[in-house]
Amino acid sequence: MTARVSRVLFVDDEETVREALHQWLALAGYDMAAFEAPEAALAEIDERFPGILISDVRMPRTSGLDVLERALARDPDLPVLLVTGHGDVPMAVEAMRRGAYDFIEKPFNPERLVDAVGRACEKRHLTLRLRRLHAVADTQGIEGRLIGTSRAMETLRREVLDLAAAPVDVVINGETGSGKELVAQCLHAFSARRDGRFVAVNCGAIPDTMVESELFGYEAGAFTGAVKRRIGKLEYAHRGTLFLDEIEAMPLLGQVKLLRVLQERRVERLGANEAVPADLRTLCASKVDLRAEAEAGRFRADLYYRLGVAELDIPPLRDRREDIPLLFEHFASRAAEAHGRTMRPLSARLLQDLAERPWPGNVRELRNAAERYAFGLDQHRDVTVPSESGQSLATRVEAYERELIRQALQQSQGNIAEAMRLLDLPRRTLNEKMQRYGLSRGDFAT
Repeated sequence: MTARVSRVLFVDDEETVREALHQWLALAGYDMAAFEAPEAALAEIDERFPGILISDVRMPRTSGLDVLERALARDPDLPVLLVTGHGDVPMAVEAMRRGAYDFIEKPFNPERLVDAVGRACEKRHLTLRLRRLHAVADTQGIEGRLIGTSRAMETLRREVLDLAAAPVDVVINGETGSGKELVAQCLHAFSARRDGRFVAVNCGAIPDTMVESELFGYEAGAFTGAVKRRIGKLEYAHRGTLFLDEIEAMPLLGQVKLLRVLQERRVERLGANEAVPADLRTLCASKVDLRAEAEAGRFRADLYYRLGVAELDIPPLRDRREDIPLLFEHFASRAAEAHGRTMRPLSARLLQDLAERPWPGNVRELRNAAERYAFGLDQHRDVTVPSESGQSLATRVEAYERELIRQALQQSQGNIAEAMRLLDLPRRTLNEKMQRYGLSRGDFAT
């Protein structure tokens, strides 16, 4: 595994051990610093420290548990690896419960050491990357709303800011799940109407018989069941922004009345004799070509030309695949944080799989996949249970158990500690089952 974060701090009171580990990790390409006591190493650590910490468990003046506690006090997400002798394994397991990332047993196996350090560095890289992403997302800037580094997203952000400053109605084109409402929210948030209401209406979800009452409102007694006055969506959006999603689904009669409101900037409730002001900006979204719909007579051409003063085209996710890892990380980490879960590292294999999927549901589908990942709901999705009638129940259960363990090892890239967490198994039990089923962690390490 190639380390993208290369600073490694190592604390051990034995000079020969420090020299050996320094040599191995330096040859592997890491920026290695070894310390006899923990104070100098801990002084380097803060929330921006681009690396990891390795500490011996038993030292004359302190213990690995103390070093772990002090390091995590500086940054709770810092990967800390502990070096243990044979008799220190119970202590190391306790340290992992307290937040240690992994432990390495003496005598060192160089391949095992470099593998563990590489995985810890990958985790640190992801943590720092997500923090930078959150810092951007927590700002009011458009980069924190329309996320992506692709050229297509850079162009879209620029177009949104340009149109936000212009007092014109906009048609937003895009496939299902591509983020049309989010773009509409940005057009509102960065406009002069930002202090007014953003009123969203899904035209496809309103029954034809209720379109007029929903959009225009009504007076008490206007029809059976109208017991009191109701303000419609157009009036409610006065001095703000009205967003009409799936406008292609609006009945033709509703289109006629909407056109009149947009031309006169006044709305008349059902059953009323006087119109009230409707100073609003109209944004609409469609997953079909409105111009083609107008030419085919399925959408009023005069309304299309009134709404389509300007148009925005949102690229589908498949046309900006370089944004997929960033978006997946963002959605997964947000979901994990919101529900108090630990964000699992994203393997290179997973990211490659994500980039190759077709994503017909676009960003919405990606977000759902990321949230499933954050909740651990993806772990056993592909597990199959042998159903041959000739197999005994015990054989089928063993096959199922083997597959669960195999997937946990694959997902954790051979990290036994992570597999223990995913399966909620003690280390000894997991080791025994791996031996029984012929599974080796080395077959899953990347």
